[in-house]
Amino acid sequence: MTFRRPEPGDDRSMRERMLAGDWYVADDADLLEAYQRAVDLTTAYNATSAREGERRRELLEALLGEVGEEVTIRPPLQVDYGTQIRVGARTFANFGLVALDVAEIVIGDDVQIGPNVQLLTPIHPLEAGPRRDKWEAAKPITIGDNVWLGGGVIVCPGVTIGADTVVGAGSVVTKDLPAGVLALGNPARVVRELDRS
Repeated sequence: MTFRRPEPGDDRSMRERMLAGDWYVADDADLLEAYQRAVDLTTAYNATSAREGERRRELLEALLGEVGEEVTIRPPLQVDYGTQIRVGARTFANFGLVALDVAEIVIGDDVQIGPNVQLLTPIHPLEAGPRRDKWEAAKPITIGDNVWLGGGVIVCPGVTIGADTVVGAGSVVTKDLPAGVLALGNPARVVRELDRS
């Protein structure tokens, strides 16, 4: 994504620019408030014990944009804002999920997420000047139903992973993956199709 400064007369707030997927600087008062709210909620969530299932559910519903039935996310959890994350029913995320939701992150039903997985939507300019000036943007991530992300998987901005796909531990997913495949490596490559019955 090539960096482009805002056109003259573009008077949108940085929050509006972020939500539109355009380049923005995270100095907007609304963005700061949203971030601080997310930090408060994740701090509370991460302090809960395994015996506090009802409290965890309440905090997840307050933090995330959508939470399906029977979702389990083991603390610690880290997000940017939380409100742009949708998690489908019966999804399980093990310890240490990082979901940076500058853009939308959609996680389907029955997804299995290993420990220390990172879902990273932010993009920074390759050009030194704009990067120094703190410009950034983001592209959404979509994880299909019944996907399994092994421990330590990193999913990069703009990636869609098709239903029933398995991504091996430690893989870095830089491009879309089709449904029903096993992908491994850095960058992740499809190594074979899987039985989807």
